[in-house]
Amino acid sequence: MLEPGGLSGLFLRYPLTWANPAFVGGFYGVLIAIPLLLLSAFIGELEEWPSLAARLVVVTASLGAISLITSMAIKRPPVRLELRRRYLFPFPFIGLLVMVFSEFYEYGGMVELVGLAIMILPGPIYVHLSYAPRWRILRLIEKDLDPFKGMRNTTYPEDTLPPEQTDSEMDEAVGDA
Repeated sequence: MLEPGGLSGLFLRYPLTWANPAFVGGFYGVLIAIPLLLLSAFIGELEEWPSLAARLVVVTASLGAISLITSMAIKRPPVRLELRRRYLFPFPFIGLLVMVFSEFYEYGGMVELVGLAIMILPGPIYVHLSYAPRWRILRLIEKDLDPFKGMRNTTYPEDTLPPEQTDSEMDEAVGDA
């Protein structure tokens, strides 16, 4: 549960103060702003890019901070996104394509906002579901506090398991070998 994946491991190499979910969210905003720089240069609106980039960083950093506060209030464990990553990965590219087509075909307005939302979506989802809860638990461990205090233990003694969940047949087969 606490073992970081690739992206979490990158951030968690640094002290936890520097790897705060708000900073990670802001970093994602910077990553999203880079392809928008290219799009802005292509359509000739380069002077609007710094304002857009700053707003993106503020929004994604704020969403990271909200995720941290929510994680502290709810105290839920982190979700591993290994298998779900393949579904989240294409979203920024699809969002960028929607934005390019909205500029190319001059749809603008709502279509461009939908493209931007699709582009931003995976970062806050990752921070909210996986990174902020993991960061909260690691921060409590760093402070020598019990992060699992008040949580229910979900392990059961072997004698309370239903018969179909015991592995007596497996034990017999292994014992015979």
